[in-house]
Amino acid sequence: MVDIDRPTSPHLQIYRPQLTSILSISHRISGIFLVLGVVCLSGWIISLALGEIWFGWFDAARSSLLGQVCSVAWVFSLFYHLLNGVRHLCWDIGWGLDLPQVYGSGYAAVIGAGVLTGLLFIFA
Repeated sequence: MVDIDRPTSPHLQIYRPQLTSILSISHRISGIFLVLGVVCLSGWIISLALGEIWFGWFDAARSSLLGQVCSVAWVFSLFYHLLNGVRHLCWDIGWGLDLPQVYGSGYAAVIGAGVLTGLLFIFA
């Protein structure tokens, strides 16, 4: 076999990420983040059963700056994963497969998740 000194295509050095690939990766990452959040939520519920000391520890962690940032990020991930999942379901039935519609629905999913997250924290 001849050894050719060139990168395989598409290589990370020459590949320019597109909105569709970024949103696809973000959808997977948000799913993982949602699982981690559900584990934390389960820990919070279990801490209620374990007593005041454990609940106080979880409440202090949730009330910290990092806890609040993680809460907002988790809610954003929830809404983003939901809206992007609906977008994928529409694709499954053949709606919105043209490139302008794909980009429009991608931007709509991100903006919609941001708006819904903001509305939830304003009104809840």
